Amino acid sequence: VQLQASGGGLVQAGGSLRLSCAASGSIFSINVMGWYRQALGNQRELVAIITNGGATTRADSVKGRFTISSDNAKNTVYLQMNSLEPEDTAVYYCNADVAYGPMTHQRCQFWGQETLVTVSS
Repeated sequence: VQLQASGGGLVQAGGSLRLSCAASGSIFSINVMGWYRQALGNQRELVAIITNGGATTRADSVKGRFTISSDNAKNTVYLQMNSLEPEDTAVYYCNADVAYGPMTHQRCQFWGQETLVTVSS
């Protein structure tokens, strides 16, 4: 399974970016997809996740500004980031909890490549 992320870049404070992440490979189903980020000197933290049923969880710091959505048919997750702040500057990582078979144990987590988001003040 591969996760291909795109959409990072440099934006001024108050601006917007949209991240996308598409999963491909031997996928039976995807249980959860989402985004994590790691700022310089900090630990990786959850930004937002979405289940295959559409339930979402977002970090308090991004509520009201970031929206996560998905297209299950395309195995793709999106992160719309509005009102970006310099504190959002980080390396963002796509994550997927993938079932590669029908059995409960046939699950694995996968990570996408680094996607840098830089917000200038």
